[in-house]
Amino acid sequence: MKSNLDTIFSALADPTRRAILGRLANGKATVAELADPFELSQPAISKHLKVLEQAGLIRSGREANSRPRVLDPAALKTVADWIADYRRFWDQSFDRLDDYLSKVQGYDND
Repeated sequence: MKSNLDTIFSALADPTRRAILGRLANGKATVAELADPFELSQPAISKHLKVLEQAGLIRSGREANSRPRVLDPAALKTVADWIADYRRFWDQSFDRLDDYLSKVQGYDND
């Protein structure tokens, strides 16, 4: 069984789905509005939306006769938290490299 993080990254792997998320970052949109910039049918966009919904990246709303989609930031926070752990690793690695380079440069100046 895939973890939630695996499901999220799988959903984010597709450029169309990332573009949809980018559009939804500006506010809610209907399937027709989301399909407009793509050369894809509404059923194809709906499949992408289903993947994004299953990953928890978006959710459906209800307004009169439409079901606009909205971004759900909780799943993106999961990704950001996971990446933050690796950022700390890289920051520490760069700090050690800075220390090493400072020592090496200090020895070269003697």
